[in-house]
Formats: sequence, C-alpha cells, structure tokens
Amino acid sequence: MNGAVPAAVLVGALDTKHAEYGFVRDRIAAAGVPCLLVDTSVLGAPGLAADVDRRAVADAAGADHDALVAAGDRNAAVSAMARGAAAVVRELHRGGRVAAVVVLGGSNAGFVMSEIAPVLPLGVPKVLVSTVVAGDTRPYVGTSDLTMVYPVVDIAGLNSVSTPVLARAADAVVGMVTGPPVPAPSGRPAVGATMFGVTTACVQALGTHLAANGAEVQVFHCTGTGGRTLEALIGSGVFAAVADVTTTELADELVGGVCTAGPHRLEAAAAHGVPQVVSVGALDMVNFGPRDTVPAEHGGRRLLAHNPSVTLMRTSPAENAELGRVIARKLAGASAFVEVHVPRRGFSQISAPGGPFHDPDADAALIDALHAALDPRIPLHVHDLAVNDPAFAHHLGAAMDRALSGTTKGT
Repeated sequence: MNGAVPAAVLVGALDTKHAEYGFVRDRIAAAGVPCLLVDTSVLGAPGLAADVDRRAVADAAGADHDALVAAGDRNAAVSAMARGAAAVVRELHRGGRVAAVVVLGGSNAGFVMSEIAPVLPLGVPKVLVSTVVAGDTRPYVGTSDLTMVYPVVDIAGLNSVSTPVLARAADAVVGMVTGPPVPAPSGRPAVGATMFGVTTACVQALGTHLAANGAEVQVFHCTGTGGRTLEALIGSGVFAAVADVTTTELADELVGGVCTAGPHRLEAAAAHGVPQVVSVGALDMVNFGPRDTVPAEHGGRRLLAHNPSVTLMRTSPAENAELGRVIARKLAGASAFVEVHVPRRGFSQISAPGGPFHDPDADAALIDALHAALDPRIPLHVHDLAVNDPAFAHHLGAAMDRALSGTTKGT
C-alpha cells in the first residue's frame, strides 16, 4: 500500500468489475485524491492490481482464498470476502488511511457495503453505486450514513450510460473528501428524540426546551430504520439521555406493519444505563403501504390514507393492552433514570378528540396495562392532555431536566 495519507478506498471484485473500478479510481486520483483498491473477487483473474489483494482479504476473514474458490459455494465465498473487506477497512481506518469508501456492482456489492459501513463512524463518506438501490435498501443502509447512486444500467462495462454515472459518483466522492472541514461537535450533551409526523408539534416544543437548556437534540424519524439507528447509537454511548416520545415502531412490530424497528426496540437505554423519558406517541397506529397492501386479515379495521404510499390502521384495545405490557417488560431492567408519560386524550395528532383515530377505549387499554405491569419503581404519569398539547411537552421537558440532572424529583 503506497503512502500514508487518507485515501478513497475502492472495494470490489476486480475480476468482473475491473474496468469500472479503474475508471473511478483514475477520475478520483486525477482530482488529487489518493486511492486504494481492495479486491474481493473469487472468480477469474483480477484485471487490476490491488493494494490489498484478494488473498489478504480472505486472510482477514480467517479464510483461505484457494479453498473458497475450490468449494464453489458462491454464498460462502461472498460472505467471507465481505467480512474480510470489513476487517481490512476497519484496520485502515484505525491507521488514519480512510478518507472515503466506494463500492460498485450489484447485490454482492450491496452486501459487501452492508458489512463495511457499520465498522466506520458516522461522517466517513460511504458511497454505493449499485442497481440494488432501486429496491429495498434497508439491508444495505442498516444504521449508517450511506450515500447511494442508482447507475440506471447494470455495472457491466463502460458505455454511454454507465460512464457519466460513474464519473459523477467519483466526483461526489472527491467533493465529500475535499470539502471544507465539518464543524466540530458542539460539546453539549446530546439527547436522542423520536418523532413521527403526527407527534411533530410535541417533539419540536420539547426540542426547543432542551436546546434552551444547553442540550443538542438529535431527532429520529420512526420509520423502522430510525428506531434501529437510535438503538445502535444509544449502545455506542452517544447520548446523555433519550426522549423516546414516539414509540410507534413497537406497534408495527406487534401487528406486522412496515415500520417495525425489530424486536429490540426500546431496549438499549435500559441495557446501557442511559436515562430515558418514554411516551406512547403514535401507538394508536400501524403503518402499511398503499391501501391495497393492507393484509386481508385486517379487513374491516379502521384505516386512514396518510398519503398515496402510506396507509395507517388504528390499533385495537387488545393490541394496545399488549403494547402496554411490552413497554413494561422492556423497561423492567432499567437501572438508570426512567419515567413514563402518557397523554390520555390522544397519542397522536389524529387520535386527539375529533380526530379520525380518536378511541378512548383503546387508549385506556394501554394505560391500564401500564398501571398493571409497569415496575412500581418506574414513575407513570398520565396527563389529561393530547400528545401535541403544549402542556404535555412541558411535562416531558421537566422530566428530561430531571433525567439530565440525575434527580428524581416529582413534577
């Protein structure tokens, strides 16, 4: 590996994609940004010389490249080379060698990037140029700040379509690497907060309060990926406290909606001793795609078209009761500060009095379950307010002040 300055690290199969990698490397290098090539190929002979060859990549995964080839198991080979590439990139980054990472190709390229991206911190440019980004990108994004470029045609040679796309991707990498320095972190305590469109007023008011009191508020959109990202960052020690106002992803996990954050949502703060204030924002709904994608088993349920791409379904009393028990289970092991605040008169903008999802019985079922199941050491505050009432944000702000100060004085 030549030189010791940070470089754009190009990772991919240099047997089948060597022309494209060579083009991107040359264009980036022509702009004055050094490049390193990491070869993940397992088929034919590489068409370019790599700075980290494929045998070294396999070794980094604890595998033998010749054995991978001889076994003829493409899945096992790609998995091993992706792990090895991630290990190589991790070590390069620890040595101050990584200015950006670029991966080109199809689904294998997407998988390789999904292994690499998590080993790099936020802010390190990660660029994936792949046909897979036209589909479900959640497996590739994970919780990273991944930049994705759709190449229009397959990465299968240089032509009048692929060449300008690859050129602009290379130019984007150059811009990311050579742009002005990013301002240093503020030094203020960071608070992770959760929001949906139907809880925006509450979270914005809470954010204003926290900012006025010296905190930096980072808001996560509860689309599934947002919740997973929040949980991952809590585990990495980023946050001084969490304002989990919008726990709606729990409803999607329970009922089968499209915005589930997986089975471990609302667990990281308790597991890592991070103070948290928890509410029930948007637990009155489950998210589906267009109306015709709502499962037939939910025929007759109360539905609302949020937009042509999103259909909301009102949660039932039975579902809400189970959600109350879920919250109680997930918070039971918390050792740090935790309070639960519930707006009795509506968990979202559309379930407040007069809203299409207004259902006091369903909301009461969740509240009753919390009263019955929540660890008695955890304060439960039920307010005769709707979630977006300014007074509710005031109560949350007071609770967050206690969380950040480490006290447990009452409201």
